[in-house]
Amino acid sequence: MIRLSQLLLFLFTLRYAASAPAASSSPTMSTELLSGAESPSSGTATVSFVTTNPNKVLWGPGSKASAPVPQRGPLGASIIGPSNPQLELQNADLLAPPTTDEGSVQNAKWPFSLSHNRLQTGGWARQQNVNQLPVAKSMAGVNMRLEAGAIRELHWHKTSEWAYVLKGTTQVTSVDVNGRNFVGNAGPGDLWFFPAGIPHSLQATSDDPDGTEFLLIFPDGTFDEDATFLLTDWMSHVPYEVIMKNFRATNPEAFSRIPSQQLYIFPSKPPTTATPPEDPQGQVPQSFVYPLSQINATQLAGGSIKIADSTVFPVDTKISVAEITINPGGMRELHWHPTMDEWSLILEGQGRMTIFAAESNAQTFDYLAGDIGFVPASMGHYVENTGDTPLKYLEIFNGDRVQDISLSQWLALTPPEIVKAHLGLDDETISKLSKVKPIVV
Repeated sequence: MIRLSQLLLFLFTLRYAASAPAASSSPTMSTELLSGAESPSSGTATVSFVTTNPNKVLWGPGSKASAPVPQRGPLGASIIGPSNPQLELQNADLLAPPTTDEGSVQNAKWPFSLSHNRLQTGGWARQQNVNQLPVAKSMAGVNMRLEAGAIRELHWHKTSEWAYVLKGTTQVTSVDVNGRNFVGNAGPGDLWFFPAGIPHSLQATSDDPDGTEFLLIFPDGTFDEDATFLLTDWMSHVPYEVIMKNFRATNPEAFSRIPSQQLYIFPSKPPTTATPPEDPQGQVPQSFVYPLSQINATQLAGGSIKIADSTVFPVDTKISVAEITINPGGMRELHWHPTMDEWSLILEGQGRMTIFAAESNAQTFDYLAGDIGFVPASMGHYVENTGDTPLKYLEIFNGDRVQDISLSQWLALTPPEIVKAHLGLDDETISKLSKVKPIVV
């Protein structure tokens, strides 16, 4: 089926071809048709060149505009019906999208601030899964907070659990299938990972008087945090005599104080040691904690990057991450991830991302701290810092390696004549293409 935009462009091409004067020696980028007369791709005229008009974000959260207007140049009109200016200030590229946007792309933004929050004595938890962001079928996220000493009770999941600590320090404990135990602390910027079915607990230490807050990622978009297997929930649904028999208890009161329902998150005293109990089986051979905060970032032209995957965190075979900082005016280059979806969380600053979904489908989204983004595998995209402070965010992937294809590197390592035939670039421009991934420019 021919798109309306394609039909209009075709009609424009015919009209131009019929009325245009003979080609001059200095054609302009805005009017000349791309033809084979002066390029390796000789043949008939095809389409007009792209517009060189700017498509910058028109306003932002700090803008003085009290009533954003859905207009870009001659396109659009003012709003005369109901509106939500506060929300529109945060989503300029939805209200007044770049003229390069076209077609339809599934929603790729969800703010944690719109997620329902489960409040507990000692903390809270809010989640995002396919119910909030249907495009994110491969991963779900949970944002959790524990006051100092508070415990996310002993539990396990059907899926693996990956975490990034946002604030404070979290002590994690675990025992693997061979009875080997583990106790470790993860501070701000550190990670932990537990394979599916491995039991563990989470507790805020006294390192920070406010406790701890962290991000949890599960490699299943349908994951529901409320469907966790909890110790107290299980024990409250086992006949008391069975519990006594299982633990070979002789004191009839020994297990009489088991809670009658799940605790989930509850207050307690902060841990006083990070030493695990003596274990005849020994400790787990691979740490469940990775100190990403202690790794030096790779400095780039427009920012920096840290990567943690199975090459440095071998127990983590399901999730990998790139922690990226983009300086004001910089951007994460045009790229895509061949086989992995990208789930992202904005930690600081503001930015925008255009997702290219093939078949002329492209849409631009704006992001602030606390917002979640999602890009399905193979879809082209970039991330641009649209603020005046550093933009820091996480790129999280449903695979054990961080992998991407750089557009700049691809073109630089392709025979120049092929690139010229596609994009009409001159030799000087081609010579400046980077043969090494720029990543952040």
